[in-house]
Amino acid sequence: MADVTKEQVLETLKTVRGPDLEHDIVELGMVSDVFISDGKVYFSITVPADRAKELEPMRLAAERVIKEMPGVKGALVTLTADKKAAVAAPAARPNPPHGHAGHDHQHDHAGHAHAPQQPQRAGKIGVPGIGAIIAVASGKGGVGKSTTAVNLALGLLANGLRVGILDADIYGPSMPRLLKISGRPTQIDGRIINPMENYGLKVMSMGFLVDEETAMIWRGPMVQSALLQMLREVAWGELDVLVVDMPPGTGDAQLTMAQQVPLAGAVIVSTPQDLALIDARKGLNMFRKVEVPVLGIVENMSYFIAPDTGTRYDIFGHGGARKEAERIGVPFLGEVPLTMNIRETSDAGTPLVASEPNGVVAGIYRGIAAKVWEQIAGQSQRPAPTIVFE
Repeated sequence: MADVTKEQVLETLKTVRGPDLEHDIVELGMVSDVFISDGKVYFSITVPADRAKELEPMRLAAERVIKEMPGVKGALVTLTADKKAAVAAPAARPNPPHGHAGHDHQHDHAGHAHAPQQPQRAGKIGVPGIGAIIAVASGKGGVGKSTTAVNLALGLLANGLRVGILDADIYGPSMPRLLKISGRPTQIDGRIINPMENYGLKVMSMGFLVDEETAMIWRGPMVQSALLQMLREVAWGELDVLVVDMPPGTGDAQLTMAQQVPLAGAVIVSTPQDLALIDARKGLNMFRKVEVPVLGIVENMSYFIAPDTGTRYDIFGHGGARKEAERIGVPFLGEVPLTMNIRETSDAGTPLVASEPNGVVAGIYRGIAAKVWEQIAGQSQRPAPTIVFE
């Protein structure tokens, strides 16, 4: 069977009437760029901010007609709204928002974006069944953040907690490889997704929904909506902690999680070198500005022990993250060495805390996990802060 094309999707969407009931959503310019991967169709529909909830049936209708197309294996359709968006006749075609950080967006509990009511917004509640949500972040890539997130989650699990992990990196998901999970998640009633699982961790990642080599070319609104759907429309069950592996930097995904999710706190990962610390400060300052508690800093690749001689080498310098934590008054969570085992087990999908639970490095991760849990245990879920961009 031939692959489904964007043109076929748009032609099918012409059967879905817009809010005016006279023109279809394609005519009205409400449909974003259509992305197709492995038989799955992804797009968003731009709607007036004050009608986002009211127009949910329109989103469901669009999703239904696409799923009924021959050759379509599934569809992810989201509503995206901007305060300035308006839907009128075809002559007044609105432009879908481009998802820059300066847009004033908010999302409902189903993961659909809509603009906030002014002058005041209520904080968002947490995900049912999840006790605490923590973010693992870094100011830049290449510092071992995802490996740290996985081993932190496994450390929390080893310490007796029920744990899940959400891969929030839409463009570069790594959880399928790090946790050696393949296949596609199943769905409940065609909407709620069952998380994947390995080593006792419940896991959700965009990497389970698209092929590993697929380039995700979404703009901000679709990233925001996909993130919240993966968070709120997954059957996580009862968890003490959900660890969120954030993408590097301070972009749309980070702001979405900070704005829409009641994070219990954030863990910052850095290497000892000055350049990494500069970027780590940016991530740390972002969380502080959006009122997310910083649970501490992990110094990754802190030192190297030569396996043949046992000699210690501070390849990237040493102690920079500890000094930075002391300088700004946040906890220093620990030093993780640079070892061949960490690299090899990460590549093989057998994280050290699971594959060598009695090893020295596994003990370090469990210690970091204990320090993190000590800070969030017993906390009531914190409402998400109000963020307004002028």
